[in-house]
Amino acid sequence: MQTQVRANPWQDGLGRVSIRAGQLLMLLALTAVLIYGLIQVRLVVIPLLLALILAAAIAPLVNWLKRKGWPSAAATGFSFLLLLLALGGLVTAIVFAVIGQAGELARSATAGFDQVYAFIRTGPIPVDDQQIQQARDAVLDFVTSSTAGAGVVTGLSAAGTFITGALLMAVILFFFLKDGERIWAFILRAFKGTRLVKARRVGQDSLAVLGGYVRGTAIVAIVDAFFIGLALVVLGVPLALPLAAIVFIGAFIPLVGATLAGVLAALVALVANGPVTALIVIIVVIVVNQLEGNFLQPVVMGRTLSVHALVILLALTAGTILAGIIGAILSVPLAAVIWAAIKAWNEKTDAQITAEDVSRAEQETSRDAHGQLSAAAATDHPSREPAVSESRAGQGTEE
Repeated sequence: MQTQVRANPWQDGLGRVSIRAGQLLMLLALTAVLIYGLIQVRLVVIPLLLALILAAAIAPLVNWLKRKGWPSAAATGFSFLLLLLALGGLVTAIVFAVIGQAGELARSATAGFDQVYAFIRTGPIPVDDQQIQQARDAVLDFVTSSTAGAGVVTGLSAAGTFITGALLMAVILFFFLKDGERIWAFILRAFKGTRLVKARRVGQDSLAVLGGYVRGTAIVAIVDAFFIGLALVVLGVPLALPLAAIVFIGAFIPLVGATLAGVLAALVALVANGPVTALIVIIVVIVVNQLEGNFLQPVVMGRTLSVHALVILLALTAGTILAGIIGAILSVPLAAVIWAAIKAWNEKTDAQITAEDVSRAEQETSRDAHGQLSAAAATDHPSREPAVSESRAGQGTEE
């Protein structure tokens, strides 16, 4: 007598799809819990991310000073103080440029919006007046609400909390510069063999992408702010200095930052100087952005930001929702780093990694643990090109 074997319902097509759907839901739930937890400790997370980004940007200077014979403590201290002075001067200049004239800037922008709004209402193209009015009210409510203020300081509502975060960032930055190799070697203890090789490659590429992005974006922001601010001064547009400061900040938000800053400058020019000057400002902003995007950015950043524009837009949206303006600024470099890390981890399979590669990775990790320069950092030309090199980043947005 033959016994009938009952078929497993999870082994057919629908069962496998159900298993994958359950796994996906569990992954989404875990991600949501993780994001919620990070938001609750944002006082630690945001200073940590800012310190990591600044350390990646200034690390080449520290290594260069060490190669020139500077003691490790002296190279770290000099770079740390230089970075703090630069940041302090930049923040002070922006605060004095924008805060002192923020009221007048908001009034001019509002008046400019009202003029455009009146032109649209009486123009030849029929529009829904109620929708435009709702959009205007929503923008004005956001600008004048506590939500916007919280976004400016990345959700840290109290001044004391903000100062605490700034001090924490400075302390973390100092230790990243001083003991970055030892910290990295400690993290790598969890990896052995071929995984150690992949993990070191991920770290090298991520650091190169992060540092290159920050340095390149800073150069682009300075150039944009200088030329647009110069055009505003030549055209006699009032509030040229705070508008240039806003252009500088907006350059750190890809796709939308420069556009919004240009719109604000045009609105101010419309109120103070008339529609012709406003049109010239728009043309100047477009020309500067096109020259920067097609000529300057490829030179100073290479292919660091080799992610699709849609990914950048989604990262900006998510970062803005989670952490305001700082979230918008941090989201794009973090997305680029995550993509670079994924590519670096999958660049070679375990079978393609040789015993020599494993031995070299173990030696470099040992040198890092003792605070010594690795072979890549000890020379002006790293032994391995990072993910921003043309050999792999040339894939660009097609990947």
